[in-house]
Amino acid sequence: MEKIQNPKSKIQNLKTAVIGVGSLGRHHARNYAEIAAGGQTEFVGVCDSNAENARAIADQNSCNYFTDWRELLDKVDAVSIVTPTETHCEIACAFLEKGVHVLVEKPIALSLEEADKMIETAEKSGAKLMVGHLERYNPAMVALRPYITKPLYFEIHRVSPFPDRSLDVDVVLDVMIHDLDAIQWLVGENVKVSEIRAVGIPVISDKVDAANARIEFENGTVANITASRIGTEKIRKTRFYQTNSYVVLDYASKFASVTSLAPNAVHPLLGISVNRLEINDVEPLRSEIEAFLDCILDDKTPPITAHDGRRALGLAIGVLEKIDFHAKKVFPE
Repeated sequence: MEKIQNPKSKIQNLKTAVIGVGSLGRHHARNYAEIAAGGQTEFVGVCDSNAENARAIADQNSCNYFTDWRELLDKVDAVSIVTPTETHCEIACAFLEKGVHVLVEKPIALSLEEADKMIETAEKSGAKLMVGHLERYNPAMVALRPYITKPLYFEIHRVSPFPDRSLDVDVVLDVMIHDLDAIQWLVGENVKVSEIRAVGIPVISDKVDAANARIEFENGTVANITASRIGTEKIRKTRFYQTNSYVVLDYASKFASVTSLAPNAVHPLLGISVNRLEINDVEPLRSEIEAFLDCILDDKTPPITAHDGRRALGLAIGVLEKIDFHAKKVFPE
């Protein structure tokens, strides 16, 4: 099949790879392989410190495999980094210094200092650095985004059974960060947080497994978020009130609705309308990766910038600090 490339792009045969092919990385690999099969890119291979796992995922996607990410530095134009958070900064900076474009999974890094180093490295080399906040590409969120006016109060629940995968971070950086990114995106990147209250506890791991945070913004918006990875069912629901409407968003079932009052209603009870939004049910990860590749080929700013990722990380760290403060009150030394 003839390759489909932007003739204005300096890259005419985009070579890609995935670093880390665990529970999420293997899906990155599958999508890159499918995109390459369509003639748009060349999928060089996958890398994982577990040779057996790397070989298996490579076999599934008809590509090469590596066990040391450094072997890929001179072989690719773009990579997804889906490794433990503590390794993001080192790996990303090594590729960015080479001018290789990077899509790094959330959270962007373990600390704001590491995030700043990644941002500085990308700016110096001119390489694109995008952060994988996947829920922005959930079909329900995509359908809902045009209906957002001014959110005033969020009630958010994100609960799941204990995951069958390695856990290098607590529940705030693991799952709550999805919603921390989303609320800042919906409220507006220029609206600052004025106050955070939070509580969290470890239950079956040595890290915080369940947490609740109340976040207040300078414009008066309030968000109440509960996140847990020790539930008995999977819940990923966001409800919020905004000017003239009530919004329901279910990431798991890909459902979104906007309830509002008809402006000419004779009586409020006769004028309530529920608009169940039409959903284009596409795989969020595929949309995210395609957006990453498009920003490279079209030389555009990534749709989820490193600064977006840093902002979400900063809020998550703020929540964790409040959790620690509360824990010291409850369990004084």
